[in-house]
Amino acid sequence: MIEGVEVKKLAVHGDERGLLMEFLRDDEPLFQKFGQVYLTLVKRGIAKAWHFHELQDDHFICVEGKALVALCDLRKDSKTYKQTQDFVLAAPDIEGEHLLVRIPKGVAHGFTAIDCDQAKIINVPTMHYNYDKPDEIRFPWNDPNINYQWPEEVKSGG
Repeated sequence: MIEGVEVKKLAVHGDERGLLMEFLRDDEPLFQKFGQVYLTLVKRGIAKAWHFHELQDDHFICVEGKALVALCDLRKDSKTYKQTQDFVLAAPDIEGEHLLVRIPKGVAHGFTAIDCDQAKIINVPTMHYNYDKPDEIRFPWNDPNINYQWPEEVKSGG
């Protein structure tokens, strides 16, 4: 596991009316602080990658489809520097495993839809987006300095 990355198994509670799945609570150790909540969508064959933050942590949850979330540790003082790791996040249903992944600052990340036309991810970052000075350091989706191989169907990114 990349140093500082945390994974929380999410419980899905369902009955004849539908389902409910909690993401993040302010009374659990994983919670740091609230910045904002937003939804991002990626289409199959495209990687939304790579970027990292210097100030904020992200908390990713998939709410539609299935997403392959890839990480690369770019923190030079980390024990897991340059290591990569990925997770498959799936939309909630009664069956299966559902995860929240905390991505610490300094860990580059990106994602793509797998086994579906599109995937939607909810992010709960620890800071709100600063339009005047975004906390994002970006790299191309296929940057040769990041040792990660996207699935063959991924042909472009951004």
